[in-house]
Amino acid sequence: MSLSVRPTTVRLVFLGAAGVGKSALIRRFLHDLFDHKYTRTVEELHVLEYDTAGCGKMRLEILDTSGSYSFPAMRELCIRHSDAFALVYAVDDPGSFEEVRRLRDEILELRGGKSAPITVVGSKADLTEAEGRVLQAGEAMSTVEGEWAADFVEASARTGANTLRVFGSMLQQVNLPHRLSPAVRRRRDTEPTAEEKRRAPLRKNNSCILS
Repeated sequence: MSLSVRPTTVRLVFLGAAGVGKSALIRRFLHDLFDHKYTRTVEELHVLEYDTAGCGKMRLEILDTSGSYSFPAMRELCIRHSDAFALVYAVDDPGSFEEVRRLRDEILELRGGKSAPITVVGSKADLTEAEGRVLQAGEAMSTVEGEWAADFVEASARTGANTLRVFGSMLQQVNLPHRLSPAVRRRRDTEPTAEEKRRAPLRKNNSCILS
């Protein structure tokens, strides 16, 4: 294939602590499904190819990373060469917001003077205080938008609320159409990394809700 017809590739990366719902958000976006069972993600690459009006073919890669960060060299490479980032925390886990803060600092340090389009995502947004919500949207938004100058979205994979807004925000930051063609849904593919092929996912016996 000649260079002139190769699809333009854009990579979106989801980072955050383990169990905050990164995979659940991606699954809801790609397949409109929600699984209550928790499966630990090693690393998974989802690939969409579609045509854009006037821009030719696009290859959209969505990288779902492990919350354990077992491979720092791979994470550093991924941060340096990706186009936009979703930093995900859970509204019932204050520690996961501090992890988002640390990840943001790491991204800015590794990319130096390069731009770093970041969307901070408050996952499990459907939870009420009675159900364990600790972090309120207003407080998080004040930090994310006011201090960090990043985009902020609260979303729920369980209900589907604002899931499209997460991806719309990321695509808008890299100047791509945020309304993907319905044909994308017929051309989804998933490419596990070599590491995931070697290691089977660890599936917990108990169920936990990842929103």
